[in-house]
Amino acid sequence: MGKYILKRILIAIPVLIGITIIDYTIMCMAGSPLAMLQGPRVSEAAIEAKEIALGLDKPVYVQYFLWLKQLLHGNMGYSIKSFQPVSDLIGSHIGPTLLLMGVSLIASLILAVPAGIYSAIHQYSKGDYTVVTLSFLGSSVPGFFLSLLLIYIFTVRLGWLPSSGMTTLGADGGAADVAKHMVMPVIVLAFSMAGSNIRYIRSAVLEILQQDYLRTAKAKGIGHFKVICKHALRNALIPIITVIGMEIPVLFGGAVIIEQIFSWPGLGLMTMSAISGRDYPVIMGVCLLSAVVVLIGNLVTDILYALADPTIQLD
Repeated sequence: MGKYILKRILIAIPVLIGITIIDYTIMCMAGSPLAMLQGPRVSEAAIEAKEIALGLDKPVYVQYFLWLKQLLHGNMGYSIKSFQPVSDLIGSHIGPTLLLMGVSLIASLILAVPAGIYSAIHQYSKGDYTVVTLSFLGSSVPGFFLSLLLIYIFTVRLGWLPSSGMTTLGADGGAADVAKHMVMPVIVLAFSMAGSNIRYIRSAVLEILQQDYLRTAKAKGIGHFKVICKHALRNALIPIITVIGMEIPVLFGGAVIIEQIFSWPGLGLMTMSAISGRDYPVIMGVCLLSAVVVLIGNLVTDILYALADPTIQLD
């Protein structure tokens, strides 16, 4: 296992470098961030001096290698807008994002696993059709539309839940207050993920239920609950783990839009501000973090394969 993890880390290094090259090239194609400063109050000479100070007058490949050199020294650069270190900005915003992602992922699994198993066991029943219909609805409804609908119902009409922020202004900001602000963002993210996960879990469990060894287990009188939970679910974990591993980067990207709508003080809100202001160092820092999250998610998924199925050997 240790050799496999080390091998995957070594492979991830050139992959990360390739991702950063592509990201930096695409980002620079959008234009100079100082172009937004041009106006009657800012002279061209001042903009040129700023470009020289930031190194933006150099070719793109030179700018990239200068950024990479700073990164290798543990410096992710400084924000062009706020002049704060990018690492500090990410560090101050990653906590709310991880909290929102973690709770949403757990909530989606709590919904999807029992619903998928129930749907597979009661195939072609009214309950099965209901679960499948809700799963298609969850995966089809856009997150931004569901967010606006929840805000209209629970904030505008009923006034039960706050529509923005992580804590109430002027309040102590306790756990109950944070949980109240998390309700709608978590519902949107969990509902969307559970919609697709239910169908995968249902399909995986249905395939396992048709195996001969499950019929043998039922014939031995082990019990319906043990047959489903101990034999069927354990052997259906491989496709389920695959889906969960794929959901992590999707959740990380989807949280950007949801955080923007609900003004959640996480990486999503910071990323949208950086993109609108062409804050290159912040954008590159977030892109690098996203790539690391995807690679770690794939590595954890492969490790979980071996834990779920001992016959899988990681070489």
